[in-house]
Amino acid sequence: MSDSATSSTDSAHASSACKPLAASSRTAPAREYDAILLTGFGGPEGQDDVIPYLRNVTRGRGIPDERLEEVAHHYRAFGGVSPINQQNRDLKAALEAEVAARGLNLPVYWGNRNWDPYLADTLQEAYAQGHTRLLALVTASFSSYSGCRQYREDLAKAIADAGLEGQIEVDKVRQYFDHPGFVNPNIDAVLGGLRELRGAGRAEAPHVMFATHSIPLSASDASGPREGLPDGTPVATGEAGGWYADQQRAVARLIMAAVMEEFPEAEWSLVYQSRSGSPQTPWLEPDVNDAIESLPESVTGLVISPIGFVSDHMEVKWDLDTEALETCAERGLAAVRVPTVGIDPAFVAGLIDLVQERHATADAPQGAARKSLTDLGPWQDVCPADCCLGRDLRPVVAEAPAGA
Repeated sequence: MSDSATSSTDSAHASSACKPLAASSRTAPAREYDAILLTGFGGPEGQDDVIPYLRNVTRGRGIPDERLEEVAHHYRAFGGVSPINQQNRDLKAALEAEVAARGLNLPVYWGNRNWDPYLADTLQEAYAQGHTRLLALVTASFSSYSGCRQYREDLAKAIADAGLEGQIEVDKVRQYFDHPGFVNPNIDAVLGGLRELRGAGRAEAPHVMFATHSIPLSASDASGPREGLPDGTPVATGEAGGWYADQQRAVARLIMAAVMEEFPEAEWSLVYQSRSGSPQTPWLEPDVNDAIESLPESVTGLVISPIGFVSDHMEVKWDLDTEALETCAERGLAAVRVPTVGIDPAFVAGLIDLVQERHATADAPQGAARKSLTDLGPWQDVCPADCCLGRDLRPVVAEAPAGA
């Protein structure tokens, strides 16, 4: 079973009947928060950090260091430094500036799941400074175990590890894949890439590949709420990949609808990267390199858009900038890898929009308007107990009441 490349001739939107927010209990009422928690994945910042960091990422799976070293060479090629921590330092600073510009009295803290600063330490710092109601901004925009539920698990674990159960509360903003703050910078990026190809005389028949992290088919099929379709099928449009892939197809269609006003000849596909684990376990396909090799000879240029990521990190720098662009070079195909949203001002503003949806103030006791651009959103604020379920049922934050 694989997720076939989806062309620009596909239907523009998923059916509005599939919207997952039919239950009003999935939309949390606005309340007053006293701090923002930027919640990141984390990454090594030197050669000595690489193996300890990878042990953190894979903890509980019993993977020996010899196998971890097979992945470590990606980091070692860049001095053992992932760009993700600096990206989050820059994002924290940008969020603080946006918060100040809007006159919000909300300090921004930053904690990671897998590297320093760790979430438990950050929560202890926030609590020591008098903050007990935090709203988490997670650096992942799409629904999946690793992109949402695992963050909610790790936030619950961090509260326990910090010894703050019953003393501090952490909620989480919704997945923001179709918020204009995420979509519009991606439109600008893809347009920029196509214009670069046109400037090089290679835009007669361009192709756009939207690249996202591959995940096991079992995880993709479990992504999102279970009641997706009226018949109970846990997939929004019936295509492979569950809500995880369907959200990304919906965003890709939005982007291409905007792009095709200027580049009507452009085709597109959704591709996957960075798979790991046992080769016997089925993961979402096609792999980006296989997809590049399978492009017809008529394609004159390729734009690679890392739509599945909000910032550059090792999966982008190695799997796309190194391996995928090498594959393009080997077949003589002009290619441009366009930027992630990073600290684009529209993206930063969009994140604070998400905060203001949930943050009650005297001027906006009900919170701000909820923005979304696809028929799948706005996504749920809180998740049912079985949403994006992983290997075990573990404590989480931002869970809907039982039966909701």
